[in-house]
This record gives sequence, structure tokens and C-alpha cells, in this order.
Amino acid sequence: MMENKTTILPKSVICFAVLGLMLIFQIIVLQDAIMLSISKQDLDREANNTALITCDRSNKLYDICSIKGPTLLDQTSLTLFMLGNHTRNQHHIHEKIQPYTLKNDKPSMSTVREFTLTSSPSKVSQCGVIHHSPAVIFNARGYNGNFFHEISDIFIPLYITVNSLSLDQDVILVIVDGMPWWFQKYVDLLSTFSPRHKIIDTNNLTTTHCFPSTVVGLIKHGPVTIDPKLLPYPKTLLDFKAFLKSAFIKSNTSLMYPNDKGRPHLTFVIRKGSFTRVILNQEEVIKLAEEIGFHVNVFDPLKDPSLSSAYRLIHSSHVLLGVHGAGLTHLFFLAQGSMVAQIVPIGLEWHSKTCFEKPTKILGLKYVEYKVKPNESSLSWEYGTNSSIVNDPPTFSEGNLNNEDLYLKKQNVKINLIRFRKYLTKIYEKAKILMNNAS
Repeated sequence: MMENKTTILPKSVICFAVLGLMLIFQIIVLQDAIMLSISKQDLDREANNTALITCDRSNKLYDICSIKGPTLLDQTSLTLFMLGNHTRNQHHIHEKIQPYTLKNDKPSMSTVREFTLTSSPSKVSQCGVIHHSPAVIFNARGYNGNFFHEISDIFIPLYITVNSLSLDQDVILVIVDGMPWWFQKYVDLLSTFSPRHKIIDTNNLTTTHCFPSTVVGLIKHGPVTIDPKLLPYPKTLLDFKAFLKSAFIKSNTSLMYPNDKGRPHLTFVIRKGSFTRVILNQEEVIKLAEEIGFHVNVFDPLKDPSLSSAYRLIHSSHVLLGVHGAGLTHLFFLAQGSMVAQIVPIGLEWHSKTCFEKPTKILGLKYVEYKVKPNESSLSWEYGTNSSIVNDPPTFSEGNLNNEDLYLKKQNVKINLIRFRKYLTKIYEKAKILMNNAS
């Protein structure tokens, strides 16, 4: 029969074990004491470091927010709720944003509604529609109806934002306050941004939608600007121009008009009605262009809002001519090497250079301009040719927006046909060379 044996540890070993347990206990107590001593400010800082809702408000042109995780869109309150388990110590986050790229422009922002992003629990418990691609949300009101602002403040920023996410990112567009005519006008372009999904119009939503993540707002680099150095996958205005072509031209049909007895095509963008910066003698200007040898296409952006037909017309032109205004933004539709001829009213040198001269050079287009003389401006008839308003616009404006508006909103022009003939003749000679090289 085997005998049970009991192993007796030396007293020294037992003492060391007890001391070790006491030391561990003291460390645990000390850690708890340290945790209890963390201030509310420290907790808030820790919550912010792990927050899934973030907003960047550092840019002077735009704000942009995002939820990096499952999101529920409540269409009735324009609120995005962050779904899922949150950090235990994290306080609820509430952020508000007006998703438009002119955040310091009061007239445009007055029509842009706020979006709310929150980590508070949603009163709606279920997702009506579940999506598997991230959402990009923006407002389509602002200067809605102005083609320049729609390109510069919405579509170029949308192109930048989508290309900032990842290469060939599949996104769902969620558009706030878009008008029915606006969706109809831009349906081809919007579907090119998101070819696999229907565009979501918040005006027509009847149920909640959920997304794996969400971006609210658009990134803007400047007026009619794409800075490739600010993008993870470098793009330029030339890439955007090609993107527009892919939206409006769906076939390989030749876009060029047949050679019209050797006459280069000039598309004349007209302004009329309630607009200012109208060429008061535009019928005479059209007749002059035809006398010089151009085949003139008169283009009224308001009369034919179809961008596909506008694209075909302008892409087939050798010259796009017009007074400074939104219609010249159609220069993005011109073929490589074509000309932009801008008529620059007095006091609008900066606007003309920023909006149209700079982009043409990036796009590989030729640029020429006709600077209006004081006696060709309606301001000289109202204030006199000796007025500082007419003779010294920079001094008169001095950064005063009301004074600057005088040149934009209260000025028409009457072209000196003798002087303009010399200008158009030089353009014609260049257009002939362009046409002959193309053929």
C-alpha cells in the first residue's frame, strides 16, 4: 500500500509568495486610483481621439464632416445617426454643417439647410433601405441656376471629393434641395459620378436609408481649380474635362460639323433679358463675324438647357466668344486647341482672369480677350467718362463688395465695331489655321 506524501514548502518561499501577492494587489489599487483621478477633460479628449464623427472646418471655402461607420439617414430632420456600439466613456457628439462650398458667402449660404451628425440613439430603430457603398451628401441650392457656380462650386468639388476617397471609389450621391429641373439638366453627369446607383433626392425620400459610412460636404481647391498635389490620386482640370465628355457623349459619332465652305465655326454665347453685361449691339457683332468669314452659331444657354446638345455644338466649334459671364464656362466642352475669346467689361479683370483665362491654359485651349474701353461701357453713360468708377475701378472698389457688384450687376457694353473688327480678324486667321490643321 502506497503512502500519501505531502510536500511542505520552505517558509522563505511562502513569504516571497505572500509579498508578491501583496505587491500585485497594491499595483491594482494604484491603477484604480489613477483611473479615478482622470478628469472629465481627459475623458473628453480620449473620446475625441476615438470619435467616429469628425469635422474639418479649417478651410475658408468649405466645411466637411464624416461618419466612419454605419450611418442612418433620417430624411425628415436631415440628421445622420451613427449606429453600432460606441465608446463607453464617450459623450454624445453633435455636429452641424451646411454642405456647400461657399461657406463665407452669405447670399448663397442663406438658402443652404443644415445637416446634423450625431452619436445619439436614433428614434428610428430600423433601416428602410440598406446600402453597401458610402454616401456623399451635398446641397444643390446655393447659386443654383448659374452654370459657372454649378461647375465651380458643385461638380469640380464633387470630382475632387470622390477622388479623395480612393481610386475608382463606388459612392452613392445624396443630394439636398435639388430642384426637379436641376436633376433633369444634370442627370447624365450625376449618373457618371455614381453609375451603379440611383441618385438619392432627399426631397422625395419616404423611408430611412443606411450606409456603411458617410461624407457630408465637398472639398474645394479654389474657383475652377483642381490642385493635383492635394489629391492622393493626382487629377487635373484636364481629367475633369475628359470626365465631362464621358458624361455627355455616349457614342463614337464624329462631333465636328462638315467643312462649311472653309469657314471656321464661331459659337457666340449671348446674354439677354434680365441679365447685365449684355452686348447691346450683339446683332451687329454677329453680322460682323459673318462678314469676316465665320460660320456663326448663336448659343443661348437658357433657351436650350440640354447639356448634351450644348456639348456637341461647342465641341464642334473653333472659337467660343462671349462677354464675361457664366455662359463661358462651356469652354470645358471645347476640343483641344480651340479658342476662348472673352470680352472683358471694365472693372472685371480679376474675375475674367480667375474664372476663364487661367482654366483655358490648363485645358490646352488658346485664349484671347477684348478689353472694353470706358466709352463702350454703360457705366460711362451713367457716371461720366471722368468718374473714378469708370477710370479707376480698383481704387473705387477697394474690396467693397457693393462697389464690386456695380461692375458685375449694373454694366452693359456696346462694342466699337471698327475696333472689334481688327480683333475678330486676328481670331479668324488663327481659327483658319486651326481648322486646316484639324482637317
